[in-house]
Amino acid sequence: MNFKSCNFRSFFCAKFSNKKWFFGLKEKVHPLMRKIVLFITGMITISLLSFCQSGTGNSTQPPITKSIISKSRIAEAKTFAIKNKMDTTVVIFIDFSTHSGKNRLFVYDYESGKILKSSLCSHGVGKVDTKDSDEVVFSNVPESYCSSRGKYKIGARGWSNWGTHFNYKLHGLESTNNNAYKRIIVLHSYEFIDDKEIYPEELVNSLGCPMISNNTMKYLDVVIKKAKQPVLMWIYE
Repeated sequence: MNFKSCNFRSFFCAKFSNKKWFFGLKEKVHPLMRKIVLFITGMITISLLSFCQSGTGNSTQPPITKSIISKSRIAEAKTFAIKNKMDTTVVIFIDFSTHSGKNRLFVYDYESGKILKSSLCSHGVGKVDTKDSDEVVFSNVPESYCSSRGKYKIGARGWSNWGTHFNYKLHGLESTNNNAYKRIIVLHSYEFIDDKEIYPEELVNSLGCPMISNNTMKYLDVVIKKAKQPVLMWIYE
C-alpha cells in the first residue's frame, strides 16, 4: 500500500497534531500515565511519518555504482574523438574490470563533466567455458566469442534478432579490435539483461558483443541519433 496516496496519513497527522486531543487526557488519567501515552504516541507518529515518506515500507533503492573514470582517460577519449572527427559531446565507456553484476557501461557528457547513464553490460563468453566465471577473456580473433578491448566507432543502425530488434554496427579502431565489423560485433540489447544491478549474481554472457538491457538500448538510441558525428565507445579493463 502506498500511504502517500491514501487518507490515513492526513487523518493521523491531523488527529495527533490536535492539542485538544492530547491535553484532554490530563483530566482523565494520572499525569505519569499521560506522559507515557504521549511518548508512545510520539514514537508511533515519527515511525509512520518516516514510513509515509518512503512511499512503501519495504522498498529499497538499488545500489549505486560510483564509476571511477580517470581524468586522463576522459582527456584521451576527447582527443581521439577530435582527431578522428567523432562526436565530442558524449562518449560511452565500458569498464570490464568491474563485476558483471554491477553497472559498468557509462555515458559520459563532456560539457557537464557528468555521467548521464550507467548500466549493466555483458561481455563475451569465449570458447573456454566461462559461463560460471566472471572472468573476461579478450580476443580479436573471429569466432572466439570474446570481447575485444579498444576504441570503437558506433556505426549504422540495423536489424537485430534480440531485445529491441535493432542494433548498432561497431567499427574497431585499434589493433586489438579491428576485426569487430568482420566478426559481426554489434551493440545490442537482450530481454534478459536487468536494468538494475544484480551483484553478487553474474550477468549472462554474450557471443562477444557488448549486450545491454532493452531500456538502456532505447536510451542510447536517442543519444546516438542526437549526435551530429559518430559516437566513440571505449572498452577497457
